[in-house]
Amino acid sequence: MVSRLEHPAGGYKKIFESCEELAEPIPAHVSGNIPVWLTGSLLRMGPGLFEIGDEPFYHLFDGQALMHKFDLKDGHVTYYRRFIRTDAYVRAMTEKRIVITEFGTAAYPDPCKNIFSRFFTYFQGIEVTDNCLVNIYPIGEDFYACTETNYITKVDPDTLETIKKVDLCNYLSVNGVTAHPHTEPDGTVYNIGNCFGKNMSLAYNIVKIPPPQEDKSDPIEKSKVLVQFPSSERFKPSYIHSFGMTENYFVFVETPVKINLLKFLTSWSIRGTNYMDCFESNDKMGTWFHLATKNPGENIDHKFRTSAFNLFHHINCYEDQGFIVVDLCTWKGHDFVYNYLYLANVRQNWEEVKKAAIRAPQPEVRRYVLPLDIHREEQGKNLVSLPYTTATAVMCSDGTVWLEPEVLFSGPHQDKYSFPQINYKKYCGKNYTFAYGLGLNHFVPDRICKLNVKSKETWIWQEPDAYPSEPLFVQSPDAKDEDDGVLLSIVVKPGVTQRPAFLLILNATDLTEIARAEVDVMIPVTLHGLYKP
Repeated sequence: MVSRLEHPAGGYKKIFESCEELAEPIPAHVSGNIPVWLTGSLLRMGPGLFEIGDEPFYHLFDGQALMHKFDLKDGHVTYYRRFIRTDAYVRAMTEKRIVITEFGTAAYPDPCKNIFSRFFTYFQGIEVTDNCLVNIYPIGEDFYACTETNYITKVDPDTLETIKKVDLCNYLSVNGVTAHPHTEPDGTVYNIGNCFGKNMSLAYNIVKIPPPQEDKSDPIEKSKVLVQFPSSERFKPSYIHSFGMTENYFVFVETPVKINLLKFLTSWSIRGTNYMDCFESNDKMGTWFHLATKNPGENIDHKFRTSAFNLFHHINCYEDQGFIVVDLCTWKGHDFVYNYLYLANVRQNWEEVKKAAIRAPQPEVRRYVLPLDIHREEQGKNLVSLPYTTATAVMCSDGTVWLEPEVLFSGPHQDKYSFPQINYKKYCGKNYTFAYGLGLNHFVPDRICKLNVKSKETWIWQEPDAYPSEPLFVQSPDAKDEDDGVLLSIVVKPGVTQRPAFLLILNATDLTEIARAEVDVMIPVTLHGLYKP
Protein backbone atom coordinates (compact mmCIF):
# COMPACT_ATOMS: atom_id res chain seq x y z
CA MET A 1 0.00 0.00 0.00
CA VAL A 2 3.06 2.22 0.15
CA SER A 3 3.08 5.27 -2.14
CA ARG A 4 6.09 5.35 -4.44
CA LEU A 5 5.25 8.78 -5.81
CA GLU A 6 6.74 12.17 -4.97
CA HIS A 7 4.97 15.47 -5.66
CA PRO A 8 7.68 18.10 -6.18
CA ALA A 9 5.52 20.08 -8.64
CA GLY A 10 3.08 20.83 -5.82
CA GLY A 11 -0.06 20.19 -7.86
CA TYR A 12 -1.85 19.21 -4.66
CA LYS A 13 -1.99 22.89 -3.70
CA LYS A 14 -4.78 23.35 -6.26
CA ILE A 15 -7.23 21.24 -4.26
CA PHE A 16 -6.98 23.85 -1.49
CA GLU A 17 -8.01 26.78 -3.70
CA SER A 18 -11.38 28.52 -3.97
CA CYS A 19 -13.71 27.87 -6.87
CA GLU A 20 -17.01 29.23 -8.16
CA GLU A 21 -20.30 27.39 -8.10
CA LEU A 22 -21.91 26.37 -11.39
CA ALA A 23 -25.02 27.93 -12.90
CA GLU A 24 -26.15 24.57 -14.25
CA PRO A 25 -24.89 20.98 -14.56
CA ILE A 26 -22.13 20.47 -17.10
CA PRO A 27 -21.64 17.32 -19.22
CA ALA A 28 -18.69 15.02 -18.55
CA HIS A 29 -16.57 13.24 -21.15
CA VAL A 30 -16.88 9.51 -20.45
CA SER A 31 -14.21 6.96 -21.28
CA GLY A 32 -14.72 3.28 -20.53
CA ASN A 33 -18.07 1.61 -19.92
CA ILE A 34 -20.18 2.67 -16.98
CA PRO A 35 -22.23 -0.29 -15.66
CA VAL A 36 -25.83 -0.01 -16.84
CA TRP A 37 -27.10 -0.54 -13.29
CA LEU A 38 -25.12 2.43 -11.95
CA THR A 39 -27.86 5.06 -12.10
CA GLY A 40 -27.88 7.65 -9.36
CA SER A 41 -25.98 10.56 -7.82
CA LEU A 42 -22.65 10.85 -6.03
CA LEU A 43 -23.05 13.65 -3.47
CA ARG A 44 -19.95 15.08 -1.80
CA MET A 45 -19.29 17.86 0.72
CA GLY A 46 -16.16 19.92 1.25
CA PRO A 47 -14.71 23.43 1.49
CA GLY A 48 -15.03 25.54 -1.64
CA LEU A 49 -14.24 29.08 -0.53
CA PHE A 50 -10.99 29.59 1.35
CA GLU A 51 -11.15 33.36 1.81
CA ILE A 52 -13.74 36.14 2.05
CA GLY A 53 -12.41 39.18 0.23
CA ASP A 54 -8.98 39.87 1.74
CA GLU A 55 -9.65 37.76 4.84
CA PRO A 56 -8.28 34.20 4.61
CA PHE A 57 -9.50 31.12 6.39
CA TYR A 58 -6.64 29.37 8.16
CA HIS A 59 -7.67 25.75 8.64
CA LEU A 60 -8.67 23.01 6.20
CA PHE A 61 -12.03 22.73 7.98
CA ASP A 62 -12.86 26.45 7.70
CA GLY A 63 -13.67 26.83 3.99
CA GLN A 64 -17.32 27.49 3.19
CA ALA A 65 -19.46 24.44 2.46
CA LEU A 66 -19.70 23.42 -1.20
CA MET A 67 -21.95 20.56 -2.32
CA HIS A 68 -20.91 18.51 -5.37
CA LYS A 69 -23.02 16.16 -7.46
CA PHE A 70 -22.13 13.72 -10.23
CA ASP A 71 -25.30 12.36 -11.87
CA LEU A 72 -25.05 9.03 -13.70
CA LYS A 73 -27.76 7.85 -16.08
CA ASP A 74 -27.71 5.60 -19.15
CA GLY A 75 -23.92 5.83 -19.42
CA HIS A 76 -23.96 9.65 -19.36
CA VAL A 77 -22.60 11.82 -16.54
CA THR A 78 -23.08 15.45 -15.51
CA TYR A 79 -21.39 17.47 -12.76
CA TYR A 80 -22.91 20.27 -10.67
CA ARG A 81 -21.98 22.20 -7.53
CA ARG A 82 -23.44 24.91 -5.32
CA PHE A 83 -22.50 26.62 -2.10
CA ILE A 84 -24.78 25.84 0.82
CA ARG A 85 -26.59 29.03 1.87
CA THR A 86 -25.69 28.75 5.53
CA ASP A 87 -25.82 31.76 7.82
CA ALA A 88 -22.01 31.71 7.85
CA TYR A 89 -21.89 31.92 4.04
CA VAL A 90 -24.75 34.36 3.43
CA ARG A 91 -23.59 36.82 6.07
CA ALA A 92 -19.98 36.62 4.89
CA MET A 93 -21.04 37.32 1.31
CA THR A 94 -23.26 40.18 2.43
CA GLU A 95 -20.71 41.86 4.70
CA LYS A 96 -17.68 40.86 2.61
CA ARG A 97 -15.82 39.58 5.65
CA ILE A 98 -15.69 36.54 7.94
CA VAL A 99 -18.62 37.01 10.32
CA ILE A 100 -18.88 33.70 12.21
CA THR A 101 -15.89 32.00 13.84
CA GLU A 102 -14.90 28.75 12.13
CA PHE A 103 -12.84 25.77 13.27
CA GLY A 104 -9.45 27.48 13.03
CA THR A 105 -10.34 31.07 12.12
CA ALA A 106 -11.74 33.65 14.53
CA ALA A 107 -14.27 36.22 13.38
CA TYR A 108 -13.92 39.76 14.69
CA PRO A 109 -16.45 42.58 15.06
CA ASP A 110 -17.14 44.81 12.09
CA PRO A 111 -14.26 47.31 11.92
CA CYS A 112 -16.71 49.95 10.72
CA LYS A 113 -18.50 49.93 14.10
CA ASN A 114 -17.42 52.37 16.78
CA ILE A 115 -15.37 51.07 19.70
CA PHE A 116 -18.37 50.77 22.04
CA SER A 117 -20.34 48.66 19.56
CA ARG A 118 -17.32 46.46 18.93
CA PHE A 119 -16.74 45.97 22.66
CA PHE A 120 -20.40 45.00 23.15
CA THR A 121 -20.22 42.53 20.25
CA TYR A 122 -17.37 40.66 21.96
CA PHE A 123 -19.59 39.98 24.96
CA GLN A 124 -22.69 38.84 23.10
CA GLY A 125 -21.62 35.22 23.54
CA ILE A 126 -20.66 32.37 21.29
CA GLU A 127 -22.20 32.26 17.85
CA VAL A 128 -21.79 28.64 16.71
CA THR A 129 -21.08 28.02 13.03
CA ASP A 130 -23.50 26.22 10.74
CA ASN A 131 -20.85 25.76 8.01
CA CYS A 132 -21.89 22.23 7.01
CA LEU A 133 -18.84 21.23 4.95
CA VAL A 134 -18.12 17.75 6.36
CA ASN A 135 -20.81 15.28 5.28
CA ILE A 136 -24.35 14.68 4.05
CA TYR A 137 -26.79 12.01 5.23
CA PRO A 138 -30.49 11.11 5.04
CA ILE A 139 -33.04 11.56 7.81
CA GLY A 140 -36.44 10.17 6.86
CA GLU A 141 -37.10 11.21 3.27
CA ASP A 142 -34.83 14.26 3.50
CA PHE A 143 -31.09 14.97 3.23
CA TYR A 144 -29.00 17.08 5.58
CA ALA A 145 -25.53 18.55 5.19
CA CYS A 146 -23.60 18.74 8.45
CA THR A 147 -20.53 19.75 10.35
CA GLU A 148 -20.01 18.85 14.04
CA THR A 149 -22.06 21.50 15.79
CA ASN A 150 -25.75 21.46 16.76
CA TYR A 151 -26.76 22.79 13.34
CA ILE A 152 -27.60 20.67 10.30
CA THR A 153 -28.86 22.04 6.98
CA LYS A 154 -31.65 20.49 4.94
CA VAL A 155 -30.78 20.44 1.24
CA ASP A 156 -32.39 19.29 -2.00
CA PRO A 157 -30.19 16.48 -3.40
CA ASP A 158 -31.50 17.09 -6.92
CA THR A 159 -31.23 20.88 -7.28
CA LEU A 160 -28.64 21.35 -4.46
CA GLU A 161 -30.78 24.17 -3.11
CA THR A 162 -30.57 25.03 0.57
CA ILE A 163 -33.93 24.50 2.26
CA LYS A 164 -33.58 25.26 5.97
CA LYS A 165 -31.28 25.30 8.98
CA VAL A 166 -32.17 22.96 11.85
CA ASP A 167 -31.00 23.38 15.44
CA LEU A 168 -30.82 19.93 17.04
CA CYS A 169 -30.76 21.56 20.48
CA ASN A 170 -34.48 22.22 19.98
CA TYR A 171 -35.09 18.48 20.05
CA LEU A 172 -32.19 16.84 21.91
CA SER A 173 -29.87 17.38 24.86
CA VAL A 174 -26.63 17.74 22.89
CA ASN A 175 -24.08 20.51 22.36
CA GLY A 176 -23.31 19.08 18.93
CA VAL A 177 -23.22 15.75 17.11
CA THR A 178 -20.74 14.00 14.85
CA ALA A 179 -20.78 14.12 11.06
CA HIS A 180 -20.72 10.31 10.98
CA PRO A 181 -24.09 8.96 12.12
CA HIS A 182 -25.06 5.31 11.72
CA THR A 183 -28.16 4.32 9.79
CA GLU A 184 -30.09 1.06 10.06
CA PRO A 185 -31.84 -0.58 7.07
CA ASP A 186 -35.23 0.85 8.10
CA GLY A 187 -33.82 4.40 8.14
CA THR A 188 -33.30 4.78 11.90
CA VAL A 189 -30.39 7.17 12.53
CA TYR A 190 -28.05 7.06 15.56
CA ASN A 191 -25.48 9.66 16.50
CA ILE A 192 -23.41 10.81 19.49
CA GLY A 193 -22.56 14.18 20.99
CA ASN A 194 -21.45 15.70 24.27
CA CYS A 195 -23.94 17.22 26.66
CA PHE A 196 -24.32 18.50 30.21
CA GLY A 197 -25.06 15.56 32.52
CA LYS A 198 -25.69 15.35 36.24
CA ASN A 199 -24.39 18.19 38.44
CA MET A 200 -23.38 20.15 35.31
CA SER A 201 -20.62 17.66 34.52
CA LEU A 202 -20.03 16.67 30.92
CA ALA A 203 -21.35 13.45 29.42
CA TYR A 204 -21.93 11.89 25.99
CA ASN A 205 -25.39 11.09 24.64
CA ILE A 206 -26.25 8.49 22.02
CA VAL A 207 -29.30 9.87 20.22
CA LYS A 208 -31.87 8.12 18.06
CA ILE A 209 -33.84 9.62 15.18
CA PRO A 210 -36.66 7.29 14.05
CA PRO A 211 -37.20 6.10 10.44
CA PRO A 212 -39.57 7.76 7.95
CA GLN A 213 -42.99 8.27 9.52
CA GLU A 214 -46.21 6.94 7.99
CA ASP A 215 -47.91 10.27 8.62
CA LYS A 216 -45.05 12.05 6.76
CA SER A 217 -44.14 14.03 9.89
CA ASP A 218 -40.55 15.06 10.51
CA PRO A 219 -38.62 12.25 12.28
CA ILE A 220 -36.33 14.83 13.93
CA GLU A 221 -39.30 15.98 16.03
CA LYS A 222 -39.45 12.46 17.53
CA SER A 223 -35.73 12.25 18.32
CA LYS A 224 -34.67 11.05 21.75
CA VAL A 225 -31.61 10.34 23.88
CA LEU A 226 -31.07 6.59 24.05
CA VAL A 227 -28.15 6.18 26.46
CA GLN A 228 -25.55 8.34 28.21
CA PHE A 229 -21.84 7.75 28.82
CA PRO A 230 -20.07 9.64 31.62
CA SER A 231 -17.05 11.79 30.80
CA SER A 232 -13.67 10.97 32.35
CA GLU A 233 -13.13 14.70 33.01
CA ARG A 234 -15.91 16.90 34.33
CA PHE A 235 -15.33 20.00 32.19
CA LYS A 236 -13.22 18.57 29.38
CA PRO A 237 -15.10 16.28 27.00
CA SER A 238 -13.12 14.32 24.44
CA TYR A 239 -13.32 15.25 20.79
CA ILE A 240 -15.59 12.79 18.95
CA HIS A 241 -15.57 12.40 15.17
CA SER A 242 -17.25 8.98 14.89
CA PHE A 243 -18.43 6.00 16.92
CA GLY A 244 -19.06 2.30 16.41
CA MET A 245 -22.24 0.24 16.19
CA THR A 246 -22.80 -3.51 16.07
CA GLU A 247 -26.14 -5.29 15.82
CA ASN A 248 -26.71 -4.98 19.59
CA TYR A 249 -24.12 -2.54 20.96
CA PHE A 250 -22.69 0.95 20.67
CA VAL A 251 -18.93 1.49 20.96
CA PHE A 252 -17.60 4.87 22.09
CA VAL A 253 -13.85 5.54 22.21
CA GLU A 254 -12.88 8.36 24.58
CA THR A 255 -9.51 9.73 23.46
CA PRO A 256 -7.06 12.08 25.25
CA VAL A 257 -7.81 14.92 22.80
CA LYS A 258 -9.98 17.21 24.93
CA ILE A 259 -12.13 20.31 24.53
CA ASN A 260 -11.41 22.75 27.35
CA LEU A 261 -14.98 23.84 28.00
CA LEU A 262 -14.08 26.66 30.40
CA LYS A 263 -11.79 28.16 27.79
CA PHE A 264 -14.49 27.69 25.19
CA LEU A 265 -17.01 29.58 27.30
CA THR A 266 -14.74 32.38 28.55
CA SER A 267 -11.80 33.15 26.28
CA TRP A 268 -13.91 32.85 23.13
CA SER A 269 -15.98 35.97 23.58
CA ILE A 270 -13.15 37.99 25.12
CA ARG A 271 -10.14 37.33 22.90
CA GLY A 272 -11.58 36.05 19.65
CA THR A 273 -10.68 32.42 20.33
CA ASN A 274 -11.54 29.80 17.68
CA TYR A 275 -12.41 26.13 18.09
CA MET A 276 -8.84 24.91 17.59
CA ASP A 277 -7.66 27.15 20.45
CA CYS A 278 -9.90 25.22 22.84
CA PHE A 279 -8.37 21.79 22.22
CA GLU A 280 -5.74 20.31 24.50
CA SER A 281 -4.30 16.85 25.12
CA ASN A 282 -4.28 14.90 28.36
CA ASP A 283 -0.94 13.09 28.20
CA LYS A 284 -1.75 10.96 31.26
CA MET A 285 -5.22 9.67 30.40
CA GLY A 286 -4.57 7.13 27.67
CA THR A 287 -7.67 5.99 25.79
CA TRP A 288 -10.92 4.54 27.15
CA PHE A 289 -13.47 2.28 25.42
CA HIS A 290 -17.13 2.38 26.49
CA LEU A 291 -19.95 -0.03 25.59
CA ALA A 292 -23.73 0.30 25.73
CA THR A 293 -26.59 -1.90 24.62
CA LYS A 294 -28.94 -0.65 21.89
CA ASN A 295 -32.24 -2.13 23.04
CA PRO A 296 -32.77 -1.14 25.73
CA GLY A 297 -30.13 1.60 25.77
CA GLU A 298 -28.03 0.86 28.83
CA ASN A 299 -24.45 1.71 29.70
CA ILE A 300 -22.26 -1.36 30.37
CA ASP A 301 -20.05 -0.74 33.38
CA HIS A 302 -16.90 -2.40 32.07
CA LYS A 303 -13.80 -0.17 32.04
CA PHE A 304 -11.56 -0.80 29.02
CA ARG A 305 -8.40 1.24 28.53
CA THR A 306 -5.31 1.34 26.33
CA SER A 307 -2.47 3.65 25.32
CA ALA A 308 -3.12 7.12 23.92
CA PHE A 309 -4.19 7.64 20.32
CA ASN A 310 -6.14 10.05 18.14
CA LEU A 311 -9.25 8.65 16.48
CA PHE A 312 -11.33 10.12 13.71
CA HIS A 313 -12.75 7.19 11.76
CA HIS A 314 -14.10 3.85 12.84
CA ILE A 315 -13.86 1.25 10.09
CA ASN A 316 -16.33 -1.31 11.44
CA CYS A 317 -17.11 -3.34 14.55
CA TYR A 318 -19.02 -6.56 15.14
CA GLU A 319 -19.92 -9.22 17.71
CA ASP A 320 -18.32 -12.64 17.70
CA GLN A 321 -18.57 -15.39 20.33
CA GLY A 322 -18.97 -13.06 23.31
CA PHE A 323 -16.54 -10.39 22.07
CA ILE A 324 -16.82 -7.01 20.35
CA VAL A 325 -14.26 -6.62 17.55
CA VAL A 326 -13.44 -2.95 16.86
CA ASP A 327 -11.41 -1.87 13.82
CA LEU A 328 -10.10 1.69 13.83
CA CYS A 329 -7.91 4.12 11.89
CA THR A 330 -5.78 5.39 14.78
CA TRP A 331 -3.00 7.96 15.06
CA LYS A 332 -0.44 7.15 17.75
CA GLY A 333 -0.10 9.41 20.79
CA HIS A 334 -2.01 12.33 22.27
CA ASP A 335 -0.77 15.13 19.96
CA PHE A 336 -3.84 16.40 18.05
CA VAL A 337 -3.60 15.56 14.34
CA TYR A 338 -5.68 18.59 13.34
CA ASN A 339 -2.77 20.79 14.47
CA TYR A 340 -1.07 19.73 11.23
CA LEU A 341 -3.99 20.53 8.93
CA TYR A 342 -3.72 24.29 8.78
CA LEU A 343 -3.80 25.49 5.18
CA ALA A 344 -0.37 27.06 5.56
CA ASN A 345 0.98 23.54 6.19
CA VAL A 346 -0.78 21.61 3.42
CA ARG A 347 -0.06 24.35 0.84
CA GLN A 348 3.69 24.28 1.43
CA ASN A 349 6.22 23.05 -1.10
CA TRP A 350 6.63 19.29 -1.16
CA GLU A 351 9.77 19.03 0.96
CA GLU A 352 8.23 21.23 3.66
CA VAL A 353 5.00 19.22 3.60
CA LYS A 354 7.04 16.07 4.24
CA LYS A 355 8.95 17.65 7.13
CA ALA A 356 5.73 18.77 8.83
CA ALA A 357 4.06 15.39 8.38
CA ILE A 358 7.01 13.55 9.93
CA ARG A 359 6.42 15.48 13.16
CA ALA A 360 2.76 14.45 13.23
CA PRO A 361 1.36 11.34 14.94
CA GLN A 362 1.94 8.10 13.02
CA PRO A 363 -1.20 6.37 11.68
CA GLU A 364 -2.00 2.71 12.23
CA VAL A 365 -4.99 0.53 11.38
CA ARG A 366 -5.75 -1.43 14.54
CA ARG A 367 -8.10 -4.12 15.76
CA TYR A 368 -9.17 -4.11 19.41
CA VAL A 369 -11.21 -6.90 20.98
CA LEU A 370 -13.46 -6.22 23.99
CA PRO A 371 -14.71 -9.21 26.02
CA LEU A 372 -18.31 -9.00 27.22
CA ASP A 373 -17.98 -11.64 29.93
CA ILE A 374 -15.49 -10.33 32.51
CA HIS A 375 -14.56 -11.82 35.88
CA ARG A 376 -12.27 -9.91 38.25
CA GLU A 377 -10.56 -13.09 39.50
CA GLU A 378 -8.96 -13.55 36.10
CA GLN A 379 -6.26 -10.91 36.69
CA GLY A 380 -3.27 -11.08 34.37
CA LYS A 381 -4.97 -13.47 31.95
CA ASN A 382 -5.68 -12.70 28.30
CA LEU A 383 -9.47 -12.79 28.09
CA VAL A 384 -9.56 -12.91 24.27
CA SER A 385 -10.05 -16.42 22.90
CA LEU A 386 -10.88 -15.64 19.26
CA PRO A 387 -8.49 -17.78 17.17
CA TYR A 388 -8.00 -15.30 14.32
CA THR A 389 -6.60 -12.28 16.18
CA THR A 390 -3.54 -11.41 18.26
CA ALA A 391 -5.41 -8.61 20.08
CA THR A 392 -5.46 -9.06 23.86
CA ALA A 393 -7.54 -7.92 26.83
CA VAL A 394 -6.06 -8.37 30.32
CA MET A 395 -7.78 -7.76 33.66
CA CYS A 396 -5.80 -5.39 35.89
CA SER A 397 -5.76 -5.21 39.68
CA ASP A 398 -7.81 -1.98 39.66
CA GLY A 399 -10.66 -3.69 37.82
CA THR A 400 -9.97 -2.14 34.43
CA VAL A 401 -9.23 -4.22 31.33
CA TRP A 402 -6.08 -3.29 29.45
CA LEU A 403 -6.34 -3.68 25.68
CA GLU A 404 -3.53 -4.31 23.22
CA PRO A 405 -4.39 -4.23 19.51
CA GLU A 406 -3.64 -6.36 16.53
CA VAL A 407 -2.09 -4.12 13.87
CA LEU A 408 -3.90 -4.60 10.57
CA PHE A 409 -1.79 -2.11 8.67
CA SER A 410 1.11 0.17 9.53
CA GLY A 411 3.48 1.98 7.20
CA PRO A 412 5.90 4.89 6.92
CA HIS A 413 4.83 8.54 6.94
CA GLN A 414 4.13 8.50 3.20
CA ASP A 415 1.68 5.67 3.75
CA LYS A 416 -1.26 6.86 5.83
CA TYR A 417 -4.57 4.99 5.49
CA SER A 418 -7.67 7.03 6.32
CA PHE A 419 -11.24 7.88 5.25
CA PRO A 420 -12.26 4.19 5.48
CA GLN A 421 -15.35 2.78 3.81
CA ILE A 422 -16.93 -0.68 3.73
CA ASN A 423 -19.88 -2.40 2.09
CA TYR A 424 -21.97 -0.56 4.67
CA LYS A 425 -25.40 -1.69 3.50
CA LYS A 426 -24.64 -5.38 4.03
CA TYR A 427 -21.75 -5.47 6.52
CA CYS A 428 -22.08 -2.57 8.97
CA GLY A 429 -21.90 -4.13 12.43
CA LYS A 430 -21.15 -7.57 11.00
CA ASN A 431 -18.09 -9.76 10.49
CA TYR A 432 -16.52 -8.46 7.28
CA THR A 433 -13.40 -8.79 5.15
CA PHE A 434 -12.73 -5.65 3.09
CA ALA A 435 -12.12 -1.97 3.87
CA TYR A 436 -11.51 0.72 1.28
CA GLY A 437 -9.74 3.97 2.03
CA LEU A 438 -7.78 6.98 0.91
CA GLY A 439 -4.00 6.78 0.97
CA LEU A 440 -2.35 9.92 2.35
CA ASN A 441 1.23 10.65 1.33
CA HIS A 442 2.38 13.02 4.10
CA PHE A 443 -1.26 14.26 4.35
CA VAL A 444 -1.54 14.58 0.53
CA PRO A 445 -4.20 12.18 -0.87
CA ASP A 446 -2.57 10.34 -3.78
CA ARG A 447 -4.04 6.82 -3.96
CA ILE A 448 -7.05 4.64 -3.29
CA CYS A 449 -6.49 1.57 -1.12
CA LYS A 450 -8.21 -1.71 -0.39
CA LEU A 451 -7.38 -3.75 2.72
CA ASN A 452 -8.30 -7.34 3.50
CA VAL A 453 -8.65 -7.15 7.30
CA LYS A 454 -8.36 -10.92 7.61
CA SER A 455 -5.28 -11.64 5.46
CA LYS A 456 -3.87 -8.07 5.53
CA GLU A 457 -3.47 -8.16 1.75
CA THR A 458 -3.63 -4.74 0.09
CA TRP A 459 -4.39 -3.29 -3.35
CA ILE A 460 -3.93 0.28 -4.62
CA TRP A 461 -5.00 2.52 -7.49
CA GLN A 462 -2.63 5.39 -8.22
CA GLU A 463 -1.62 7.74 -11.04
CA PRO A 464 1.15 10.38 -11.10
CA ASP A 465 0.01 13.82 -9.90
CA ALA A 466 -3.55 12.60 -9.30
CA TYR A 467 -5.35 13.42 -6.06
CA PRO A 468 -8.42 11.27 -5.28
CA SER A 469 -11.11 11.63 -2.65
CA GLU A 470 -12.57 9.14 -0.19
CA PRO A 471 -13.78 6.11 -2.22
CA LEU A 472 -17.44 5.16 -1.77
CA PHE A 473 -18.53 1.55 -2.28
CA VAL A 474 -21.67 0.83 -4.34
CA GLN A 475 -22.81 -2.77 -4.39
CA SER A 476 -23.83 -4.33 -7.72
CA PRO A 477 -27.46 -5.51 -7.85
CA ASP A 478 -26.51 -9.18 -8.45
CA ALA A 479 -23.68 -9.23 -5.87
CA LYS A 480 -22.68 -12.59 -4.43
CA ASP A 481 -19.45 -11.61 -2.68
CA GLU A 482 -18.78 -8.80 -0.22
CA ASP A 483 -16.70 -6.82 -2.72
CA ASP A 484 -18.98 -7.23 -5.76
CA GLY A 485 -19.46 -3.63 -6.75
CA VAL A 486 -17.67 -0.43 -7.68
CA LEU A 487 -15.80 2.37 -5.95
CA LEU A 488 -16.58 6.01 -6.76
CA SER A 489 -14.00 8.75 -6.18
CA ILE A 490 -13.51 12.32 -7.38
CA VAL A 491 -9.96 12.68 -8.71
CA VAL A 492 -8.14 15.93 -9.54
CA LYS A 493 -5.14 16.16 -11.91
CA PRO A 494 -4.07 19.84 -11.78
CA GLY A 495 -1.19 19.39 -14.21
CA VAL A 496 -3.31 18.58 -17.28
CA THR A 497 -4.45 21.37 -19.60
CA GLN A 498 -7.92 19.97 -20.33
CA ARG A 499 -10.49 18.32 -18.09
CA PRO A 500 -8.45 18.43 -14.85
CA ALA A 501 -10.98 16.56 -12.70
CA PHE A 502 -12.99 13.39 -13.10
CA LEU A 503 -15.27 10.88 -11.48
CA LEU A 504 -13.34 7.61 -11.25
CA ILE A 505 -15.18 4.27 -11.27
CA LEU A 506 -13.13 1.28 -10.09
CA ASN A 507 -13.89 -2.42 -9.86
CA ALA A 508 -14.00 -2.92 -6.09
CA THR A 509 -12.64 -6.46 -6.41
CA ASP A 510 -9.20 -5.57 -7.77
CA LEU A 511 -9.22 -1.74 -8.12
CA THR A 512 -8.94 -1.84 -11.90
CA GLU A 513 -10.48 1.10 -13.73
CA ILE A 514 -13.91 0.62 -15.28
CA ALA A 515 -14.58 4.17 -16.45
CA ARG A 516 -13.93 7.84 -15.79
CA ALA A 517 -16.06 10.92 -16.45
CA GLU A 518 -13.89 14.01 -16.99
CA VAL A 519 -15.02 17.62 -16.54
CA ASP A 520 -13.39 20.85 -17.63
CA VAL A 521 -13.31 22.49 -14.19
CA MET A 522 -11.12 22.17 -11.13
CA ILE A 523 -12.69 20.54 -8.11
CA PRO A 524 -11.38 21.39 -4.62
CA VAL A 525 -10.88 18.80 -1.90
CA THR A 526 -13.97 16.96 -0.69
CA LEU A 527 -14.31 15.29 2.71
CA HIS A 528 -17.26 12.90 2.87
CA GLY A 529 -20.47 12.06 1.05
CA LEU A 530 -22.83 9.37 -0.15
CA TYR A 531 -24.22 7.63 -3.21
CA LYS A 532 -27.95 8.18 -3.75
CA PRO A 533 -29.50 5.56 -6.08
